[in-house]
Amino acid sequence: MVLFTTKFVQRASLFVSFGGLITTFITTFLPLWKTMNSDLNEMENWYEGLWHMCIYTEEVGVHCKAFESFLALPPDTLVSRVLMCISIATGFLGVAAAFFGLQGVEIGAGRERMKRALLILGGVFILVSGITTLAPVSLMAYLMVVKFWDENLPDVMPRWEYGEAMFSAWFAGLLLVVGGAFLFVAVCMGDHEAKLQNKILARNQEQRPRTLHYRKTEII
Repeated sequence: MVLFTTKFVQRASLFVSFGGLITTFITTFLPLWKTMNSDLNEMENWYEGLWHMCIYTEEVGVHCKAFESFLALPPDTLVSRVLMCISIATGFLGVAAAFFGLQGVEIGAGRERMKRALLILGGVFILVSGITTLAPVSLMAYLMVVKFWDENLPDVMPRWEYGEAMFSAWFAGLLLVVGGAFLFVAVCMGDHEAKLQNKILARNQEQRPRTLHYRKTEII
């Protein structure tokens, strides 16, 4: 289809990747990764994120407290925090590199090889960002399922369940993976268009001497 040109795929990939990056950034600091509601006290709801733990009561409302020590964090929370920070950093670098590699951006105009390299570099960084977003949320989800169905724990003890931020992180990671993958598709489309242009130029150059020769013979 004419709609899916190289320029369109590049910009759509960058837009999707930027949306995933913004969603990842917001999700990282949301205290809604885990949620818990005790049957003993239904008036309280507990929420936990990578940086804060919050409690909601009808009398006081929401009260949050940041984790005091970095080294005292649970292993899954510590690993998830580090990976999400890596995801934000690599996502930002990927979006920046891909932006300067877009067709039509004046910086680096006329340097197709450099633009192609920037698109590939941006795609790699964005894919790494997506993987480092999906990995921590999947790890925490797995550990929560294991602890939720742990038969050694008494039934009365409340258990953590999925929070809204975990679904947001899955969505953000998916956007980043899709955006990074389609940047490689845009690179392949650009290579294909360049080959077609080179073939057309080669045919035109082959036909020029023939036409000149025919014109000379006609004049003679």
